[in-house]
Amino acid sequence: MDEDGRLRRFVENLRSAGDQFAEAKRAYSDAKRAALADLPQDERGRAKLVCRRYAEKRAVALDDAGRPACFDPDHRDCQGCVEDVREGVVETW
Repeated sequence: MDEDGRLRRFVENLRSAGDQFAEAKRAYSDAKRAALADLPQDERGRAKLVCRRYAEKRAVALDDAGRPACFDPDHRDCQGCVEDVREGVVETW
């Protein structure tokens, strides 16, 4: 195999390792936030909530303030959801 082929494979492997590391880091952060909020989690560490706005089951990441990724600060149901997450009374699945 020529040197260009080896270099190309090395770069591809390095990118793949970087992608895997980024995914693992994100999953760890999601799981940590969901655990701190004492919420059930899916296999990727996302909080398993029932959306008040759309009345549907969702697996969502929480930010550092405990807000779901789908949070809309201008919507009353979303504001209530965040309050419920903080109080530990949010509906889960």
